Amino acid sequence: MCGVIGIVSRNPVNQAIYDGLTVMQHRGQDAAGIVTWSEEGLRQRKANGLVRDVFRTRHMLRLSGNVGIGHVRYPTAGGSKSAEAQPFYVNSPYGICLAHNGNLTNHDELSDLLTREDRRHLSTDSDSEVLLNVFAHELQIRANGHPTADPVFDAVQALHRRCSGGYAVVALIVGHGIVAFRDPNGIRPLVLGRREVDGGFDYMVASESVALDVLQYERMRDLKPGETVYIENNGTLHSREHRGEIRHTPCIFEYVYFARPDSILDDISVYKARLRMGEELAGKIVREFPEHDIDVVIPIPDTSRTSALQVAYHLGVKYREGFIKNRYIGRTFIMPGQAERDKSVRRKLNAIGLEFRGKNVLLVDDSIVRGTTSRQIIKLARDAGAKKVYFASAAPPVRYPNVYGIDMPAASELIANGRDFEEIAKLIGADKLIYQDLHGLIRSVRHDNSAITEFDASCFSGEYVTGEVTEAYLHDLEERRNDNAKQAREARQKGLTATGESPARKGPKPAIGM
Repeated sequence: MCGVIGIVSRNPVNQAIYDGLTVMQHRGQDAAGIVTWSEEGLRQRKANGLVRDVFRTRHMLRLSGNVGIGHVRYPTAGGSKSAEAQPFYVNSPYGICLAHNGNLTNHDELSDLLTREDRRHLSTDSDSEVLLNVFAHELQIRANGHPTADPVFDAVQALHRRCSGGYAVVALIVGHGIVAFRDPNGIRPLVLGRREVDGGFDYMVASESVALDVLQYERMRDLKPGETVYIENNGTLHSREHRGEIRHTPCIFEYVYFARPDSILDDISVYKARLRMGEELAGKIVREFPEHDIDVVIPIPDTSRTSALQVAYHLGVKYREGFIKNRYIGRTFIMPGQAERDKSVRRKLNAIGLEFRGKNVLLVDDSIVRGTTSRQIIKLARDAGAKKVYFASAAPPVRYPNVYGIDMPAASELIANGRDFEEIAKLIGADKLIYQDLHGLIRSVRHDNSAITEFDASCFSGEYVTGEVTEAYLHDLEERRNDNAKQAREARQKGLTATGESPARKGPKPAIGM
């Protein structure tokens, strides 16, 4: 999962993009990048690290211009490589910079075609670089001179025909404007906003509406599935809806875990969705555990707080904060390597003993992925004196990998894969385990927008909405996403760097989500 932002303004955009990336830092803590353009030329800064660490005063001063895009990245199957920090750049035609959130499921085929037929060189394993080169190739065919709206829209339309998977993209065409588009399934989110300035409008696109709020942009709407928006440097806004088949299936895991609760995605409040998840979960607990002896409900901070509040309210038991979180530790299920995740959980949370001692505690989390965090948190609760520890998940069992931009682990590393609830409860050390039902989760999310009738819930159901995901693809994904494979890639990367060799790719490789 990543975060993208693009702004066309009447004023310098460097600080605005920085601020927007900061409020979307939860979407990626591995790397950050900003590209801006002015009459003086293109300016870029990107590197591994948090936004606050990547950009110093000297970098911000160089990022001049009223047009720019930015990106935050999280560790993917490709590991933490500065070569894959975004935005990416290609010099033909015009010069194009691109930032991407999502994953292409036909990365292999596209890489081969780009190299062999389109005569374009790829220097990284990133599918974002593939997207950039597909767009650049299609635009070069169609645009002569100034890239007006029609050839830009036609180029994106051709890209949709060639690319499969989930993607939300912002691209800067040097000297001309910003292009933003969303995949025809609308899997990955992208929001459009504007702000009135001096009788005209500044425009902004971002992965989440919270970035618009912080920068005081009015949220206009979400981009529709397959829609393209082109904002010229002079502030002229053009848009075109997708001219092919669309099937609106936004990623449901955005509402469960990734998005900030104060965001609105596809006209659905993330906060309200999580409240309803708590209501649904409370109903499930009452049905499965009618004679419960729960003394207190405690959330696993931070994402599950909203749901846990509703669980406590509907069960009629106390809600308490039992864990204090170190906010300088990243999200654990996306950290590379089991050893690092194990250490991180202990560094991240500390129990308040008086809230656990001698009590039967219900811990509520947003989801259970590997089970690493759940197991260690339950041990923390017992060490703090809990008499019994029950565990509830606001999401259903995660049994399958996500292929559309969330680097969920290999299926064999998912604790719910091939196991029933009793086995999972035993593995994590819970006295009882309750999961949300999938239909209850879907009811919770779509309540505010009945126009959306289905979601990408593939990590729960194993049903992949784009249709081309095969057993062979998933097997290959398994081979590349397991921890051993990731650690081997990291070791190779370090070895190449130490010997001074280039880490550039040697040929087409399978898709690596951004």
